[in-house]
Amino acid sequence: MAASAGPEIERLIALLSKLPGLGPRSGRRAALALLKKRDTLLAPLAAALADAQAKVRTCSVCGSLDTSDPCAICNDPTRDGALICVVEEVGSVWAMERGGSFKGRYHVMGGLLSALDGVGPETLRVTELTARAADGVVREVILALPATVDGQTTAHYLADRLAATGVPVTMLARGVPVGGDLDWLDDGTIAQALRARRPA
Repeated sequence: MAASAGPEIERLIALLSKLPGLGPRSGRRAALALLKKRDTLLAPLAAALADAQAKVRTCSVCGSLDTSDPCAICNDPTRDGALICVVEEVGSVWAMERGGSFKGRYHVMGGLLSALDGVGPETLRVTELTARAADGVVREVILALPATVDGQTTAHYLADRLAATGVPVTMLARGVPVGGDLDWLDDGTIAQALRARRPA
């Protein structure tokens, strides 16, 4: 940073640089864009951040983020409360909702099991999930976790923990994406698609 930049600008750049997908260089560009357009960008962003900080909370039922607790999805009477989709983070809820094809409810784990990162079951919302599954209402738990080593480890752990509830546990199908060309897919995706094949 240039010596002429004050501590306020440096703090803004440092904070922006901590956001996912932004580093020091992108943080500087974002800070400059905000400062050049104070009235149209910086002031509304500052107000939106203050508003979000004051009003957004974690849903006590599913772990998602909303301005109400329980969240709008948990409060929606048209959603199927007997169907729970387990996801890693809130961003996955938003991705599922974009598609509009899932009409059940969610359970946000808050991360994945990872021995390397020191994330154990006690860190995640496992107890809350098993309690929800055992409430006598849930008829299926869908594990929609990433197809990574940590995601699969977490899925297997959750399936074992949920076995005692007697509720069927399923996983999202993995394999060839819609519009996908086999020539462009990696070997693991093709192998998974073959294992998850179904009648035509």
